[in-house]
Amino acid sequence: MGKKCVMTPVEEIDLSAVKYQPQNISAPHLTGLGLRLFVWLVKTPLIGSIILSILKKQNNLNKILRCTEIPEKPMFRPEFPPQAPEIGVAVFGENDEPITRVEKSFGCLRSYDPNQRWHENSPPFLYWTIRDFAHAYRSMLATPSAVAENIIAIVEEYNNKKPPMPLLISFSAEEVRKQAAASTQRFAEGNSLSILDGIFMAIKDDIDCYPHPSKSGTSWLHNARVVKKDAVCVSRLRSCGVILIGKANMHELGMGTTGNNPLHGTTRNPHSFDRYTGGSSSGPAALVASGLCSAAVGTDGGGSIRIPSSLCGIVGLKATYGRIDMKGSVCDCGTVEVSSPLAATVEDAMIVYAAMAGSSLDDRISLRPSPICLPDLSSANSSDVLRSMRLGKYSEWFNDVYSTEISSKCEDILNRLAEIFGCSITEIVLPELHELQTAHVVSIGSESLCALSPDCEDGRDTELSLDTQVSLALFRSFTAADYVAAQRLRRRIMYYYMEAFKKVDIIVTPTTGITAPKISTSSLKNGESNYVITSYLMRFVLAGIFWAFLLYLFLLGMIKKDFLLACN
Repeated sequence: MGKKCVMTPVEEIDLSAVKYQPQNISAPHLTGLGLRLFVWLVKTPLIGSIILSILKKQNNLNKILRCTEIPEKPMFRPEFPPQAPEIGVAVFGENDEPITRVEKSFGCLRSYDPNQRWHENSPPFLYWTIRDFAHAYRSMLATPSAVAENIIAIVEEYNNKKPPMPLLISFSAEEVRKQAAASTQRFAEGNSLSILDGIFMAIKDDIDCYPHPSKSGTSWLHNARVVKKDAVCVSRLRSCGVILIGKANMHELGMGTTGNNPLHGTTRNPHSFDRYTGGSSSGPAALVASGLCSAAVGTDGGGSIRIPSSLCGIVGLKATYGRIDMKGSVCDCGTVEVSSPLAATVEDAMIVYAAMAGSSLDDRISLRPSPICLPDLSSANSSDVLRSMRLGKYSEWFNDVYSTEISSKCEDILNRLAEIFGCSITEIVLPELHELQTAHVVSIGSESLCALSPDCEDGRDTELSLDTQVSLALFRSFTAADYVAAQRLRRRIMYYYMEAFKKVDIIVTPTTGITAPKISTSSLKNGESNYVITSYLMRFVLAGIFWAFLLYLFLLGMIKKDFLLACN
């Protein structure tokens, strides 16, 4: 008796009385034999339930989910209130063809000056943007087939490095040459499909891209789930002439934030081979960061695009849920996962997003999304928007990082934005951040487990890597009541953010709470379970706000790339 807590209805919360609770996670860091032993223990019926019960008690999960009365109704799918029309944007039709949207997005960009790239000592195709490739192809400075040969050679070189750099899980040089030859022929005949024609992109291994299998980073999922055609977002890119080089490496089943994958090899950070790329979209981020592709496609349900983009110094976009049709993705039935682009520049992210965007018919009916739009950078008034920006900052959360250098750098940037561009900074409070973490892990964990249950019942879970088995053991410990409680928390959290946006236009935080972690040698063979590092990597991305803020500023041409990288 006496264990029950009753939450105050969200509308009655006094924000001035809210005290920040540090976002600390208590869990062991395990690799090698210790990880193997822990997996055996947590999968042992009685011992496992005791261990998981202790871990959940240490992190207050049961108190939040089972000992608390939450007055709000469940929110089983995201709900978005009607939004006022935005200014300074170009609006796209839901039914527009991808090529039409790409052409319209190109018209939103500032003029391209080839002299900034093309000169006597121009570098090779590495780190070219989409518009660099487009100019080169149309000026006969390069052909898709010539670029393809370079990419094929570099992919093979990376695979043979010591240590290896496994960027792709599925790759066919013959298939790449075939697509490049068709694109080269179109340019020779003057019939290019769009500005994306001849642009090389990789697709994360949990998104269908025919004829490649979708393993989702496992050793067996492609046998249980046969790929017969492209996912909708991949089909849209292919219709624009994109050359798809293969399936990019990832953290197995997306259940990790580092990119560690002992089955296919761990993708290393191109800027520092002894550090993680971040996950779970590790391969797409590494391919873009290494300069091989201008863009790639990943999935994100809890930072899986934004974390590796941050650690690799590239642009990662998590689109609004339901904004991009998920049909053909391994994770197409959840309520948090989205497919979105990773790119070298914001302009490239804009173009790729324009090609991919478009809700499914079901989502259009149930979610009623706002029109697809992009900022019109070609307008002379585009920079005026920044002057009226109201930036919201929750300082105690903002400063809750592993290294104070992260928050200090972000603080400097905010001050410069205020001084140079006139942005105002307003202190805000966002309650129940630990409840946010709890609602997320229960939601995505339960949905992932539901999708995998038939295969797990067949015993395939024993073929998964050890850290994935730990995650599944945790997910199995959640009950139906836990899931409903998490959805009640989801509605509460949504309310807090909607209230904050009545006062500010943007909520700003660092992207991650830690820089790229080092790869321990003992983790490469059997994997690694480190929920403390995961907590720091996911500290801010669950809110999904800050990266969009930086993206918007970059779109306005106010921040150069080195300025953006300094934030991360």
